[in-house]
Amino acid sequence: MAPVTTADDRELESTRVASWLRDAILDGERAPGSRLIERDLAAEIGVSRVPVRDALKELDAEGLVELRPRTWAVVREFTDADMTDLDEVRGVLEPLAFRLAAERHRREGLERLHRCLTAEQRAARAGDDVLARRAAADFHEIVTDLSENDLLRAMMRSIRSRLRWALSQHSDVQHMGDEHLGLFDAVRLRDGDRAAELAAAHIASSRREREAHAAAVRTRAESPDPTEEALAGR
Repeated sequence: MAPVTTADDRELESTRVASWLRDAILDGERAPGSRLIERDLAAEIGVSRVPVRDALKELDAEGLVELRPRTWAVVREFTDADMTDLDEVRGVLEPLAFRLAAERHRREGLERLHRCLTAEQRAARAGDDVLARRAAADFHEIVTDLSENDLLRAMMRSIRSRLRWALSQHSDVQHMGDEHLGLFDAVRLRDGDRAAELAAAHIASSRREREAHAAAVRTRAESPDPTEEALAGR
C-alpha cells in the first residue's frame, strides 16, 4: 500500500522544489527566457508534478517566472523598466531598514549580520561569485530583520527575489562586500543617519554595477569568437 501524502507533505515538497528552482534561476543556471516544463522538472528533481506546479505558482508570484497555458512557464526576463521600478522602491525602503537596524539592533542580531558579512567577503576573496552574491542578499535580509518592523519586513519580503536577482548582476563582488562593510560599521555604531545615507549610495552603486554588467554581457555576445573566426578562415 502506497504511503498517504498529507497536505503538509505536499507543502514541504513544493517549498523544497521552489527553493531549488529559485536558486537555479538566481544563480544563473536557468537563463532568462528558458522554458520550465513541469514533467521535465519533476523527473529532474524526483517528485510528482503537483509540487512542481505549486512551486511555479510561487515563483510566478515572486516575479521570477511567467506562467504559460497548460504545463510550463518561462524564466522572466527583467527589463530596464523593471529594474528602475525596483530601484525606486529600494530607495524608499532600504534606507529606512538600515536606519532602524542601526537604532534597534540587538547583540545577537549584530553578530548574525557580521557572520554573514564575513562569509560574503571570504567567498569574494576565493572567487566564488555565486556564494558571495547569495551572502550579499542574506545581508540585506538580516538588516531588515534587525529593523524590528513587521510591516517593513513584509514589504521587503515581497521584493526579496527581485533584489537577489539585481545583486546577482554584479561583476565586482569584492566592491559590493566593501560597501556592505561600511554599512555594517554604521549599523554597529548605531549611526542611523550614516546608515541611511550609505544605503542610498549603495542602491546607486548597485544600479551602476548592474548596468556595467549588462553592457559587458552584450559586448561578449556581439564580439566574434576568435577561435570560430580562425576555423572559418581555414
